Amino acid sequence: MTEKPLPSGTRLLPLLLLCAALAVWSVLWLLKVFPPSVFPSPLAVARGLGEEVRSGRLFGDLVASLFRVTTGFMLSVVLGVPVGLWLGHHVRSRFALLPAINFFRSLSPLAWIPFAILWFGIGDLPAIFLIFMACFFPVVIATVAAVASIPSVYFRVARDYRFSGLELLTQVTLPAIAPQVITSLRVTAGLAWLVVVAAEMIAGRDGLGFAIWDAHNGLRMDLLVVGMIVIGVIGMVIDRVLMRLTKIRSIRWGYER
Repeated sequence: MTEKPLPSGTRLLPLLLLCAALAVWSVLWLLKVFPPSVFPSPLAVARGLGEEVRSGRLFGDLVASLFRVTTGFMLSVVLGVPVGLWLGHHVRSRFALLPAINFFRSLSPLAWIPFAILWFGIGDLPAIFLIFMACFFPVVIATVAAVASIPSVYFRVARDYRFSGLELLTQVTLPAIAPQVITSLRVTAGLAWLVVVAAEMIAGRDGLGFAIWDAHNGLRMDLLVVGMIVIGVIGMVIDRVLMRLTKIRSIRWGYER
């Protein structure tokens, strides 16, 4: 749909919602609905955030997690989109391989954790592998679906203009599937961010997931909440970055109705 300018007051709604959430959080803490040892106050979490920033640990964990997510996600995109394009244009191959792709897509990425540890040990590689396994198959499926939904008239017009090979790919196929693929990438990037936290909890020595697990073991619920907040904020930032791709002129048409 074509975006319309929002009233100036509407842009304050997220801030108002945040203030309301902090107010509810504070009231729950003051009423001691949950024991203070397992339900830190907003002030305690703010102090924990300052502690993590001053120690430099938060920055190091953030960099480690972003590296793993970026590497695993980009590998899945670089390999998954071409595979999806190929399957989208080859009916027999699609019929033969889609059941296997759907089988692996249905597997929980966390089921691969024992193999990831045995094959790659502890550190970056098992987390990258798990993120790749979580993202590759959804990217392939989304690309195949996008190619299959391209109106046949596009290709008839392309033949009239004698497009073929690379020209057909860059001038017809990629622009036609870009809106669908970008939307799927936003969802897949969120999945990657979820998987890296779980992977770092089990097979990591640093990263935000490891920091959350370490805070849990040390009964530092304030630091645990700090990790949760940072993860949520970074996930929002990643989504906004991918959303900027929809503003590209050659892609924006797919979001205007």
